Amino acid sequence: MTVSESQALPSVLFVCAKNGGKSQMAAALMEHHAEGRVEVHSAGTTPASTINALSAEVIAESGADMSAGQPKAIDPELLARVDRVVVLGDEARVTPVANMIGTVETWHTDEPSSRGIEGVERMRLVRDDINTRVQALLNELVTAPQP
Repeated sequence: MTVSESQALPSVLFVCAKNGGKSQMAAALMEHHAEGRVEVHSAGTTPASTINALSAEVIAESGADMSAGQPKAIDPELLARVDRVVVLGDEARVTPVANMIGTVETWHTDEPSSRGIEGVERMRLVRDDINTRVQALLNELVTAPQP
């Protein structure tokens, strides 16, 4: 992608605490549904060392792919320039940086474990919740007028 192409696209940074599960899931689902119409990134506030294997498994079931993802920390330059920052879950907090152009929103995602649902069933419910939110965000980003 060239610089001019990336400037024409709306951009989003998905953030969770470890960048091994929810934010990677959201990024993979956005890339899958957006088909190149959105610049997509993910990061963590305290990155893990690996991707959550169960998250990757249920994402693959949906036709998306997060298997090549690597957990990473938030890049302040990226944070400053993206159009939207989406924080997934209640563990991560994003501190705005100087000259930040985008807005920050938090998705209080479904947590099936609070209802005693664990394992792959839990992860599928998390995926489905994130997927619904990603599709709504995609619709918003691609129909909104760009600066």
